Amino acid sequence: MNTATRRDGAGPLSGYLVVDLSRALAGPHAAMMLGDLGARVIKVEPPGGGDDIRAWGPPFVGPEDRPQSTYFLAANRNKESIQLDLKDDADLRTLKRLIGRADVLVENYRPGVLDRLGLSGSVLETLNPRLVVLSITGFGHDGPEGSRAGYDQIAQGEAGLMSVTGPDADSPTRVGVPVGDILAGLNGAIGVLAALLERQLTDQGSVVRTSLLAGLVGAHAFHGTAWTVARQIGRAGGNHHPQISPYGAFRCRDGHVQVAIGSQTLWHTLASILRLDAADERFATNAARLRHRDELTKLIEQRLLTGSRDHWLELFTAAGIPAGALKTIDEVYAWAQTRSQNLVVSVRHAALGTIELPGPSLRLEDFGGHDIGRHTHEAPPLLGAHRDSILEWLESGPASTRR
Repeated sequence: MNTATRRDGAGPLSGYLVVDLSRALAGPHAAMMLGDLGARVIKVEPPGGGDDIRAWGPPFVGPEDRPQSTYFLAANRNKESIQLDLKDDADLRTLKRLIGRADVLVENYRPGVLDRLGLSGSVLETLNPRLVVLSITGFGHDGPEGSRAGYDQIAQGEAGLMSVTGPDADSPTRVGVPVGDILAGLNGAIGVLAALLERQLTDQGSVVRTSLLAGLVGAHAFHGTAWTVARQIGRAGGNHHPQISPYGAFRCRDGHVQVAIGSQTLWHTLASILRLDAADERFATNAARLRHRDELTKLIEQRLLTGSRDHWLELFTAAGIPAGALKTIDEVYAWAQTRSQNLVVSVRHAALGTIELPGPSLRLEDFGGHDIGRHTHEAPPLLGAHRDSILEWLESGPASTRR
């Protein structure tokens, strides 16, 4: 794609077509990311209520006769919606026509479901040899437990994440956002981009496979190697780092502050500000501070409780200590830094009017600092809102997209 096209505000995937057969969160999140990059995304929803996520709430917003799930709004910006019954011959033919013109197909059915619908890999290849298929499952498409359904909290538990999250080893806790779904969607979108690049070389499509399990195991980071190399099992340690001290959240007069003391220099600086004895043998080294962390935490909080969050953050920042607040969600969206990064977008919704949504996490610029990404975004669609326009496009549009 030439530079002039990339700067037209449509995004680098402008001209690509994504057919989104997925539901709930992992697949829709991946498709939304591709839409954020400029792809046209057609969300295919089942008859009746559409994607199950449309009924997830409260909260619901909007008119009583058309309530909108805020959960759905979180994963479906920049998409069109058409309802198709894949057990109906006419609707299945419509889907096949869409697939024939698509660049990407996103699905998160259990293994074998597409085959039973008449959309096996061989059928998809016949319909469109250049198709990139993103298949997201709960635990992988094969293996002894590949047929299991994928739900985020179950996957968090099975993948060990809950065992290292929470106040202590006896209180396993899920992460407060569906991180398994989000990671699977993110990995899936990355895989699709790689497959599209590969297609430029081979002129052939391919299948990208990922899962909630893969995303969560891939995010183990130091907990993974602590076991695979050192044979040490990670345990939940609350809001404090298991290998560095002090590094975590501490109470102050009106909330919490976090500090990350990753070096001896930073430790001496913090000790000076809080009037602690940096040379105390209990705290003189990181290893000693880890052994006596409860004592150190108590001393730090005794000092911090004498001042406000903003007071301590001002002092720490001035001294070069990595520090931050524990913000609530509303504070995050009011934060000037959040808005400066285009992490909030304004869209016009058919039932809600102008609303704000969390925005894309990527920014694309040229070396001169000029935005070359998608400039505007579309609200998540009402159920089936684009059926007529999609069918009309199928009848009148070109037989193929990027060939």
